[in-house]
Parts: sequence; structure tokens; C-alpha cells
Amino acid sequence: MSNNSPIIVALDFPSAAQALELVERLEPQRCRLKVGKELFTRSGPTFVEKLVDQGYDVFLDLKFHDIPNTVAAACRAAADLGVWMVNVHAQGGRKMMEAASEALQHSSHQPLLIAVTILTSMAEDDIHEVGLGGTPAENVKRLAKLAEGSGLNGVVCSPQEVAMLRETISAEFNLVTPGIRPSWSAKGDQARITTPADATRLGSNYLVIGRPITAADEPLEALQKIEDELRG
Repeated sequence: MSNNSPIIVALDFPSAAQALELVERLEPQRCRLKVGKELFTRSGPTFVEKLVDQGYDVFLDLKFHDIPNTVAAACRAAADLGVWMVNVHAQGGRKMMEAASEALQHSSHQPLLIAVTILTSMAEDDIHEVGLGGTPAENVKRLAKLAEGSGLNGVVCSPQEVAMLRETISAEFNLVTPGIRPSWSAKGDQARITTPADATRLGSNYLVIGRPITAADEPLEALQKIEDELRG
């Protein structure tokens, strides 16, 4: 059954057992799953294959960044696991991204390939310290255009960058947005949030959502509320 859901549930757990406990309470037709560095390092490729075998679209979030041949080989390995999406660091440059894209084009299974531009934890002082000029937003825009020109399918971007990028890149280029909080999950004096509806209205294609679903007493009910919010 095809999956048209924009919701990617972040499996930010330290063990496969904890992650699977949540996964068994969700439905593969209604969301996708993200496996990051900690869970993959602890649980490995067999865990990813288990999720794929259960019918889930898996975003393997390992942010490959190395010489072109090494990244191309890593992307081929990810494709062999049957993942739906994999990512690289755009700062690896055009040759690296083109090699990754070409490797997937010649794979029997072809996941989406997206890039990370500037980590959301990096402020202007941080990017200057590593030798980059300009503002974070200027770097995000430049690297997103480079990723698109290198044959990638999209980038990860913060909610604050979605509208800017939609003016810069093609409509077919996917924007994957973390840091999404449903309106009903906001607490007290929490800083300004971006809701699922706001993010999609701005132009985000996929929404990475963690604790509002993973920490809920009833994860499927939380997922339903987010689906209702998107429809509403």
C-alpha cells in the first residue's frame, strides 16, 4: 500500500527494543520512520531491515560526509537495505553529491537522496569559525542550490528556512523539516514553534516529529491529532 504521509516519526531511542515498542503501536501506511546515528550505531543494519520488512518507509539519517567514492559506496549500502530516504552533507561538495546521486541511479532500489546544509545548532559565529562567510541563511541557500544542481532530491531545512528556499529552488525539490511541534503540544512559555500546518503551508514536504508522538501515552492518537491538524 502506498504511503502519502508527510509525517516522519523520529526514533530517537537508545535501543532497538524501545524503538520497536513504539513502532508496534503505529501503522506503516500513516507515517514514516527516521533512524539516526545513535540507534543505527547500537542496533545496526538488521534493525533497519526489520522496519522495512514491517512495511515502513525508513529515512536513514546518517549524514554521510567523506570522499566521493566512500559516500557513493555508503549510499549504495543504504539502498541495499531498502530505505526510502538517505542523506549526505552538502558541504562535502558537488563531486561527492554527484557521486552519491549516480550510485543510487544505478541501484536496483533508489531511495530519495537529500542533503544537510548548515546544522541548525550553528550560529553565525560558528560558521565563521569554520571558515564560512555570510549568514547561516545565505549558506543554506547556496548549499541547497548546489545540492539541487548536483542531482539530489531535496534538503533538510529548519522551519525558518522553508519560505526562503521555496523562492530559490524548484517545486519538485523536497524540503524535509525537523523542529515541528503540533499546536496542542506547546507548553507555557515555550519559544515560538512551527506547527505541522504552518510548515506545510510554507512549502515543507516532510515533517520530522519526535516527542509529541514518541512520548505520548497513545502514539497513534497523537498521530491522528496531527493528521487532523494537517487536514484542518
